[in-house]
Order: sequence, then structure tokens, then C-alpha cells
Amino acid sequence: MSSWQRVNRRDRAACVLADRHYSRQVVGAPQVGGNARLLILLKVPEGDALWITAFDRYPKHAWPGTWNNTIFRNESRALSSDLIREAVAVTRWVWPVTPPNGIITFIDREKVRRKRDFGRCYRRAGWHELGETKGGLLVLGLAPSEMPAPLPPVGELVFA
Repeated sequence: MSSWQRVNRRDRAACVLADRHYSRQVVGAPQVGGNARLLILLKVPEGDALWITAFDRYPKHAWPGTWNNTIFRNESRALSSDLIREAVAVTRWVWPVTPPNGIITFIDREKVRRKRDFGRCYRRAGWHELGETKGGLLVLGLAPSEMPAPLPPVGELVFA
């Protein structure tokens, strides 16, 4: 069973968690995400973790053909690597056609807490280093063949 529930861009709990993420463009904005197609997941029942997957047909980065995890914020006691694997599985359930190059995330090493290696929770979830953006962001990714099986989010109707 998944820990994640789908919510919309204006979900208050999602906005509050996004406000505490370093990549948030406008703190206090009444919605999350940009212009891309978005999947917004909130960990339930506590609402203490947020995951956003974006899909943009015409991305402004050098990794086309990917989903982009734009925000992951975990304030729960759950292991971040477990939540990441689950969020990818839920993304596959909601969007069954996986892009050819999988899923990526960008990490600003100047804005995250220093750990043994940047993106440690992603790496523990099986993600690999793919390179760096022109602006110096670390890029981690997961190929479709490495992704977990699709998993329905909480509250989703499943027909057998």
C-alpha cells in the first residue's frame, strides 16, 4: 500500500511543505508547480512529505524524454529512500507510459545540508549520477528498467 495521495496544485498542506523547500520560487504562493504537467503527491495521513513529478514535452534542460522530480520534501519519520521509491511507483501508476529516459532530479549542492554524498536518499533509492547542468546543479536519474512496479496512490480505485 502506498503512503502517497494525489492532491491538486492548490492543496494547502502541499503549499506549506513547498514553502520550506529550497527550490520554491515564490514562498507563500497559493499553488505549487510550474506550467508543466504535474503529479503532486502528499504523504498521508499526516501530510508531512511532498513529491512533485513534472513532465514537460519541451524541457529547458539537457535531459529530454524524462519526468522531472521538481520537489521532494520529507518531514516525516519515514525513510526518504523508501518514500522516493514509492513516489516513482505511484508516478508509474498514474502515468503508465514511462518516458524513454526515465526520471531525473536536480540538486543544488549549495542549498542542501552537507552529507557524505549529495542526493544520498536518491542514491539509496537506486538513482545514479547523470551529470551536471550548465549552472552547476547535480543531476541524478533512474532509468525505466530500474523503476519499481506501478503502485496506486491512496484512495485510487483499482479494478481487478
